[in-house]
Amino acid sequence: MAASLRYLCRAGRQLVRGGLLKTHTFPGPLTAPRHRATQAAAQVVLNVPETKVTTLENGLRVASEDSGLPTCTVGLWIDAGSRYENERNNGTAHFLEHMAFKGTRKRSQLDLELEIENMGAHLNAYTSREQTVYYAKAFSKDLPRAVEILADIIQNSTLGEAEIERERGVILREMQEVETNLQEVVFDYLHATAYQETALGRTILGPTENIKTINRADLVEYITLHYKGPRIVLAAAGGVSHDELIELARYHFGKLPARFKGEAPALPPCKFTGSEIRVRDDKMPLAHIAVAVEAVGWSHPDTIPLMVANTLIGNWDRSYGGGVVRICFNHRLQNLFVFFFFFFFFLPFFLKCPYHTDPLAQMACQGNLCHSFQSFNTCYTDTGLWGLYMVCEPATISDMLHFTQQEWMSLCTTVTENEVARAKNLLKTNMLLHLDGSTPICEDIGRQMLCYSRRIPLHELEARIDAINAQTIKDVCTKYIYNKPPAIAAVGPIEQLPDYNRIQSGMYWLKP
Repeated sequence: MAASLRYLCRAGRQLVRGGLLKTHTFPGPLTAPRHRATQAAAQVVLNVPETKVTTLENGLRVASEDSGLPTCTVGLWIDAGSRYENERNNGTAHFLEHMAFKGTRKRSQLDLELEIENMGAHLNAYTSREQTVYYAKAFSKDLPRAVEILADIIQNSTLGEAEIERERGVILREMQEVETNLQEVVFDYLHATAYQETALGRTILGPTENIKTINRADLVEYITLHYKGPRIVLAAAGGVSHDELIELARYHFGKLPARFKGEAPALPPCKFTGSEIRVRDDKMPLAHIAVAVEAVGWSHPDTIPLMVANTLIGNWDRSYGGGVVRICFNHRLQNLFVFFFFFFFFLPFFLKCPYHTDPLAQMACQGNLCHSFQSFNTCYTDTGLWGLYMVCEPATISDMLHFTQQEWMSLCTTVTENEVARAKNLLKTNMLLHLDGSTPICEDIGRQMLCYSRRIPLHELEARIDAINAQTIKDVCTKYIYNKPPAIAAVGPIEQLPDYNRIQSGMYWLKP
């Protein structure tokens, strides 16, 4: 459905840009479909099941949303990631994630894999800078088995020496793969320069020398220090009964320690530094560049306005070009059907969130300034990075950066109410489209419980977005963007990238 919607929206955008549909000359009959679409969206928000939350005696929180589906996703969200590591053990959290599926005192690795496969389930995990997650997607009837398996792998992993040695090679190969993903490389460099000599500046996988030396004692120490009841959320979505989930949590996780030996691990402070990392390689065909300023943490009041500002900048890729129109008009009957279907059902929705009316996207497209760009707003507990990642040919780097900063300055000075209204609608739409299926909903529950200690209802989130206006965007962007030193990471043929002082001057003054 999502793919079909993207296809129809893209087709509609091509029709609007091509002049076949004019956004200001719609006949009266569109009023009723638009009203029905608005009512339908409001009804969806009202019909979202309640997220129920219960805290066990040992501090572990159980949160679930029952949507009555035949499948469910259940997982453990743990408030522990690479940020809680030091230089010596950096990479331990990610190493531990790998070891979780290598066998327990009850199941061998083969037994675990066969059991998951026979259930028709999926078991996965990931590590971020602030969180570690283990989750399973299964039939709703298999919820008890899924919870039991999750409990087994985080409490009873054998962490055998042979398995540890085998995983070293796996992780080292994974590191080599990551090094070929230039976006991952640039963002690691961006963190390294923005948060110099702090925990957020280190990578999630850790350095090669650490991977070669991490041992069983390091893994056990990390579990003992961080895997405590108050730092864990058992989240579930889909066809789940909250009462059943509570009983399963008490039975399988009730023995998790509630207290730390001594003081609980403190969140390491991470100071932002305006600075840059440049890795010049003229043999590469394209330059990969990220520019960011310091933003705010998840729970800060300015987070939502910065999300709207991020949406205002948007993203663009050359693949968004006119291919859809050519396909449509080569199949006239099919296109006629798509046109009328789009016109009467999806156009009212689309008009509220046009995609390529963003000035930077128009400039990038018309001026052939880059291959792609995407704005980002990366949040952590007490800080964040707000900026833009771009992929450019060497000769267009300076112009692309100039127009990017020009758009940033326009957010601080001349953004209009119409632009903000469009961005707010698009942000709300993206948020709703993201919550499609039990797995993203479960992830949303777990993440929000760790970030906010509650799940923010959709109607509250919508109201907070609606409260933002152009003046809010100007004030917030002036506070965090205007005349602020950026962090820059650049890889590739970057000879034409302006020097840091010139880039910084673009944060408060630009030549006309």
